[in-house]
Amino acid sequence: MSVIPQVDISRLPPEVQATINLISVGGSYPHSKDGIVFKNLEGLLPPQPRGYYREYTVPTPGAIDRGSRRLITGQNAELYYTADHYNSFQEVIY
Repeated sequence: MSVIPQVDISRLPPEVQATINLISVGGSYPHSKDGIVFKNLEGLLPPQPRGYYREYTVPTPGAIDRGSRRLITGQNAELYYTADHYNSFQEVIY
């Protein structure tokens, strides 16, 4: 597994912070798949047992579907952002 680059939240789209705020209050989420288990099938995040990670949609302005942006949360407060539907990740620092 390669090193995951870190990014300060201030350098990410504002919808990322809005999604974090939504997660922090427990929803209600705009998409039925928000909060489901992220299986890490790509193997790009640190290996963890099934159920450790959860995924949430980060809205993409103008998208007619969920778009490709997601936040992945870990049980130890890790937070990862992908803008390209799991092809790459950045660890969110805030």
